[in-house]
Amino acid sequence: MNVQAQPKPALEALPEGLYATLEGIVGPSYVTSDAGDMALRIVEDRGLYKGLALALVRPGSTQEVSDIVKACRAAGVPIVPQGGNTGLVGGGVPQGAVILATDRMNRIREVDPLNSTLTVEAGCILLTVQQAAEEAGRLFPLSLASEGSCQIGGNLATNAGGTAVLRYGNTRELVLGLEVVLPDGEILSDLNGLRKNNTGYDLKNLFIGAEGTLGIITAAVLKLFPKPATRATAMVACEGPDAALALYDRMRAQAADSLSTFEYIERMALQMVLDHAPGCTDPMAEVHPAYCLVELTSPDANADLDARMEAVLGEAFEAEEIFDAVIGASEAQRNALWNLREHLSESQKPEGASIKHDVAVPVSKVAEFLHVAPAACRAHMPSVRVVPFGHFGDGNLHFNLSRPLDMTDADFLEEYPAFNRIVHDIVAGMNGSISAEHGIGMVKRKELRRYKDPVALKLMETIKQALDPEGLMNPGKVL
Repeated sequence: MNVQAQPKPALEALPEGLYATLEGIVGPSYVTSDAGDMALRIVEDRGLYKGLALALVRPGSTQEVSDIVKACRAAGVPIVPQGGNTGLVGGGVPQGAVILATDRMNRIREVDPLNSTLTVEAGCILLTVQQAAEEAGRLFPLSLASEGSCQIGGNLATNAGGTAVLRYGNTRELVLGLEVVLPDGEILSDLNGLRKNNTGYDLKNLFIGAEGTLGIITAAVLKLFPKPATRATAMVACEGPDAALALYDRMRAQAADSLSTFEYIERMALQMVLDHAPGCTDPMAEVHPAYCLVELTSPDANADLDARMEAVLGEAFEAEEIFDAVIGASEAQRNALWNLREHLSESQKPEGASIKHDVAVPVSKVAEFLHVAPAACRAHMPSVRVVPFGHFGDGNLHFNLSRPLDMTDADFLEEYPAFNRIVHDIVAGMNGSISAEHGIGMVKRKELRRYKDPVALKLMETIKQALDPEGLMNPGKVL
């Protein structure tokens, strides 16, 4: 059954009595329908989508979430769970719904260093989770540009990626157990810290990456890892994607046990950072076509990672794979190299409208994609500025297109469907993904139906119908 075949009309106001019921659940201080209070909650991070919220409710416990869900379901009112609202696909934008914000649910419930686990509530800021792990002498490796404001519940709901996927995996690989409020208000309590558990279906993976359409994640047991004691960070200049792929293969062969990051940045992207990000400077005296940010880490305090980095880069230089390299000699220098990477997305905003693609292809196809896709986009619009960068080591590229200098933002954004078709057809032809780490949300619903296997879509719809037959959990997203 296609659950989107007969969409319900969006509500414009709360049914009578529901506001008072919500006040009774969370207290008058934690529910509002004031437009000013909700203004920042109804707009997508980049301003591409603006929605309508009937109310904003901020529960302080899992039981309160359950009671809210039951009350809204009884009234036929949709719910949009929302964390830090840093998503990039409109997944947290309400369309005539109650926003359920998780920011008050921000406790670290348990730290178990010996089991290397951390049990946290969904409203914990990612940076807070990282700090709690560090205080326990461990590492929680999920790292994003928005880590100071995004919440772990949203990271889980979107299966966030980030810069450490190469070594540690996506968010899905960092979770052992979940607590979830289901669409009928029942609470699924599966907060185990087990590495091995074959007792039936692995239910947690239904909800990780589901963007709140199947239930509301309220807590999670997260995996921790040994804390790195040493690291070596290098910015490497090369000719382009073919040379970068050769360097990646060399690094993986000789430093796989310590290779944590391999990021690719083309010159136009770096130049935007240099032009617009305060305090960022070019680490090299000469301009080069492309760069790789490479980092090695180890929990062994005696590991000489700088020497290992130098040895591998020396071989790459002899093989004419790279032009130059800068290895951070201090923590400040290493952080300066990372700042160049972390300012990439923000630095595109002053350059005008941007059409963004979050795609993945097999690592063996990354270089080919970075030749074929830019050429195809320039064939459609010769003056478009192609700004690719991303997680080269796991095949995830942020293939962004900035508007031509002589074109208005509005006119350029009219080309979104055309560029989507060009880029996504190429990705599909390489057996890749049109959504590598940001999710589907509202932005890619039509694209999902074009590219997803029909049997997989049917199964997704069956699961949605079974768990949320009224279609009240984050409606209009994903499916």
